[in-house]
Amino acid sequence: MKPAKFNYVRAGSVDQVLDLLEQPAGFVKILAGGQSLNPTLNMRLSAPDMLIDINDLDELRGIRVEEDRLHVGALTRHAELERSELVAGHAPLLTKAIQHVAHAAVRNRGTIGGNVSLADPASELPACCVALDASITIRNKQGTRVVRARDYFKDLYETDLQENDLMISISFPLAGDTTVCAFREFVRRRGDFASTGLVVNAELVDGVFTSFSPVFFAVANTPVLAAGVAQLLVNRTITGEVVEQAVAAVDHDVEITGDSNMSEEMKRHLAGHYLREVIGELYG
Repeated sequence: MKPAKFNYVRAGSVDQVLDLLEQPAGFVKILAGGQSLNPTLNMRLSAPDMLIDINDLDELRGIRVEEDRLHVGALTRHAELERSELVAGHAPLLTKAIQHVAHAAVRNRGTIGGNVSLADPASELPACCVALDASITIRNKQGTRVVRARDYFKDLYETDLQENDLMISISFPLAGDTTVCAFREFVRRRGDFASTGLVVNAELVDGVFTSFSPVFFAVANTPVLAAGVAQLLVNRTITGEVVEQAVAAVDHDVEITGDSNMSEEMKRHLAGHYLREVIGELYG
């Protein structure tokens, strides 16, 4: 099957994109890496009236450290994140997670902005953004706003992005000497979307977690920050009893739902199992 007819514009500037998004052109889609969009076009699950290609916009690319934050342009490819020494040094959780995003061919084209814009609940990068307390810069003709990742994901494939918005970049606090992180996911085959996953970013000082951000993904409509779990682990001596209290708290913190790939019961079991593993890895 081939896509339905649409108008195609290869944008030359961000301002041009924002102008086009304001015009009454019907249903408009942005083409970045195209790794999710192209299949939906070919299957006619998506039928835009206009497709705006932003791949020439170098101002949306790049990884840099500025004002004590790691800034990643929305058009930055997954493969660039994977290879970046800045990412490895300042946001190691991203480096751990990005290796599990699809396959090398997809990572060569896919972009962090496209991934976070789509907001698939089984995808790794949205969960990392929440765990790392990232900030997302969004622009339209009316101005620029910055949205915390923890406020950005609203519901299934629903985000703070509006029809006339363009994601510009994502920024992350810099990891420090006490930062520790861990990544877990269950997939049927390497490169598939996860059936259950957990990412954790934490600070460990003198054998005590001074912060602990566990985010479960592929278990609900959005990535879920388990605040109750974190509260049980921060500023406490970690014992077997404390770990089991934290695992039990997952049931209260995370409204887990099953799907066609895995039952709710199995997802719940894996969520607790991964939390035990991660605490042991980071604390050990």
